[in-house]
Amino acid sequence: MLKISQAKLARLRALSTPHETIAAMAIDQRGSLRQMMVDAGGSPTDEQISEFKTIVTAALTPHASAILLDPQIGLPAVAHRAPGCGLLLAYEMDGYNNPRPHRMLALIANLSARRLRELGADGVKILLHYAPDDPAAANDQKLAMIERIGHECEAADMPFFLEPVAYDPAGSNPFGFEFSKRKPEIVLWMMEEFSKPVYKVDILKVEFPVNVAFVDGAQPAFTRKEAIEIFRRADELAKLPYIYLSAGVRAEHFLASLELAREAGVKYSGVLCGRATWQDGVGAYIRGGKAALQAWLETDGVCNIQAVNEAIDSAVPWSV
Repeated sequence: MLKISQAKLARLRALSTPHETIAAMAIDQRGSLRQMMVDAGGSPTDEQISEFKTIVTAALTPHASAILLDPQIGLPAVAHRAPGCGLLLAYEMDGYNNPRPHRMLALIANLSARRLRELGADGVKILLHYAPDDPAAANDQKLAMIERIGHECEAADMPFFLEPVAYDPAGSNPFGFEFSKRKPEIVLWMMEEFSKPVYKVDILKVEFPVNVAFVDGAQPAFTRKEAIEIFRRADELAKLPYIYLSAGVRAEHFLASLELAREAGVKYSGVLCGRATWQDGVGAYIRGGKAALQAWLETDGVCNIQAVNEAIDSAVPWSV
């Protein structure tokens, strides 16, 4: 059982299903969403990105326990979420497109955990890029910042969701074969490290420890048996409740990864799924505007999020 204040516990329940699992949707992307729109042939303005987030929020939050938005472009969408859908707000400056040396964490300058709470958030999310190959001083600075944020969230009675994401400073493809072979050791280290009480994390939002694209098949990095053992080892190392993120993969890839988690019998507590749910709606929006996006969401978008919700029926309550 999490040892947290009653106020923080109430907010965590507001982000959860009645069974105290998390079936959340993420659309806090900023630079990466802009690039998706460019790749689809658009020249997006901030207003168009905000409009996209608002339409997605209204259409899909009836099927989500919570939504993750950013306070830079996504705030207009907050008012359009379904009743009973909790709100997570991102606190980091850049999301996935981090331009600083060593992808150093930076916070949105005019915000704090308290201010995010005043904006209506039920919890705070931080994305942290981490690479063992980065200089020790840079990594130590990142760890100190997570400690600081954890204490800030505790003081504000705000649940702290930490999203540690592995990356390669050399710039290799995070979904490529070579990095996928190394990824388990990094993900396992992060799950163990950020479970430590000093960081005051409440929920870990983690990557799958194995890239299912390289399990068995034509180019295997791991056998299915090896992959399942890696999932189980990660589960043993996590001393906090954890949920899985989609990391930009397609829906079928995400669902196959959840099936591996089920087969491994791990005690994860849900998902915070972003692009796997709504990314194909970007092209519909660029080609046909609001009406085309709405039509896509009412069919494929809803099917995607419902498929994820069905796939996490083995998730365990974070209160266990």
